[in-house]
Amino acid sequence: MDEFLFDAFRTDADRSAYERRRRLGVSHGGRLAPLAPGPADEPHVTVTTSVPQTIERVVCRVSAPSPAEFELQPEESRWDVLNWQYGQRWRGRLPARPKGTLVRYTIQAHPQDGGAPIAADEGTTFSYLVGDPQPPAWSREAIIYQIFPDRFHPGRGRAWNQVQYVTDIYGGTLRGIVENLDYVADLGFNCIWLNPFFPDESHHGYHASDYFSVNPRLGDEADLHLLVEQAHARGIRLLLDFVANHWGSQHPTFRHARAQPDSEYYHWYHWRNWPDDYATYRDVRALPKINVGHPAARKHLLDAAVYWLEEFDFDGFRLDHANGPGLDFWSDFRVAVQAARPDVWLFGEVVEPAPEQRTYWGRLHGCLDFLLEQALRDTFGRGVMDLEAFDAFLMRHERFFPTGFSRPSFLDNHDVDRFLWLAQGDQRKLRLAALVQFTLSGPPIVYYGTEVGVSQKEAVHPLHGPGELARAREPMRWDVEQDRELLNYYRQLIHFRRTHPVLWQGQRTTVHLDAQAGTYAYTRSGDAESVLVVVNASPKERSVTVAGRSFDLEPWSGAWHVFE
Repeated sequence: MDEFLFDAFRTDADRSAYERRRRLGVSHGGRLAPLAPGPADEPHVTVTTSVPQTIERVVCRVSAPSPAEFELQPEESRWDVLNWQYGQRWRGRLPARPKGTLVRYTIQAHPQDGGAPIAADEGTTFSYLVGDPQPPAWSREAIIYQIFPDRFHPGRGRAWNQVQYVTDIYGGTLRGIVENLDYVADLGFNCIWLNPFFPDESHHGYHASDYFSVNPRLGDEADLHLLVEQAHARGIRLLLDFVANHWGSQHPTFRHARAQPDSEYYHWYHWRNWPDDYATYRDVRALPKINVGHPAARKHLLDAAVYWLEEFDFDGFRLDHANGPGLDFWSDFRVAVQAARPDVWLFGEVVEPAPEQRTYWGRLHGCLDFLLEQALRDTFGRGVMDLEAFDAFLMRHERFFPTGFSRPSFLDNHDVDRFLWLAQGDQRKLRLAALVQFTLSGPPIVYYGTEVGVSQKEAVHPLHGPGELARAREPMRWDVEQDRELLNYYRQLIHFRRTHPVLWQGQRTTVHLDAQAGTYAYTRSGDAESVLVVVNASPKERSVTVAGRSFDLEPWSGAWHVFE
């Protein structure tokens, strides 16, 4: 099975093309130092120019909080092997601003021959919010359960619908979630990520036609209020899955804009040739891309996000395809939602390289940890990454991101093959991967059903034949269908994490590594205690002695010990 989670970077040619594009033209990419300026900081702006013309000046034009221009100074030239030409780096300093200031700017390069200025990043507007970029304190100890509404539970007295295809409506409801909150709470989860519940003819909710209401087949507003209230009563916070980049083609604003060229919503979208040629998400015609640069469209999205915080008391957002709307949109988004709820938690789905993920610091609180997901699946699911490579990845990965950057971790989700399918049904590998996931610093996410043995019948992206994401969205197992042994293991892991804060607060140190034998150990240490985690990722029994403790480990198993 060939799996790579970053489709746009699958091959060497893909990566080379990406890097070549990134280095050409006039590029800023949100590069600030520091990335998230505080009130005492005078941030440096970095720009590279790689164009045929000789560039005489590079200017940063600030439009908010008040108009101003700042000259950037040329620094070193660098030879770009991929494009076989020189590139020039420019840097400049912006003044310190008071906390809470939203600074918005563009960058232009002026050719020496007097030609038209060249806008950086194809005219992109950049911005940053001055202040504390740290996520809310509660998010650091979050243990998240991801619920896909149509596939979780149909509700008391109701059965699943009879279906023919995995894309059909199975019949899960909000009431079904409410009635099983005790299950979620008993396992120890203190946060739920709820996949979209907006009106949509699909089973998944990502083709929404209204961002201010609930899909009637899932329930109504009273059901959603009850869900949030009952979750909060059990100490469980709620995260809303929100898409700002696109919505369904049945959205009334899009239908109006397609029907009338003078529509007030015409500029809410990116038309190449009205009415049938328009920008979309991944060339899916049913998902028109929203022009978030248009004030009215942006306001509609911000108002919708605030609505769910103020009217329904949601606690945060998982932000779908966050790299679509751009950094400037997320600065405005953060200002709007933090005004409604100061302790809101924001993390994005950014399936892009680590440097791009890092630029969201200060706009969002962090990003889903797709890089760690790939490493966990490659090491413990597929066995194509050895423990030495995994440990080297972990050390570099943990150092790369700013302190406090939220990196929620996961083994699988609604868009990729279930881990158990990837591991060919070997639950030992799932348990081992979960042990490592739960003893790293990022808030762990468990995709509904992974904890009771839900798998799938076909690959999401088979080597031959068409792919289908819904194959990873089999309905939840209940009662006698659940694997109780696996469920109890997850319960044990969750409660272990909740009772040992050092797992998300402490320092990680590798204390044993034998890649040939398949054994590995690390500690998570703080002032009060240390936790030792020992792993056997081999098909043979192993005996490992670490820190004065001996462990006899079955194949594909792990253990832990607490030192006080």
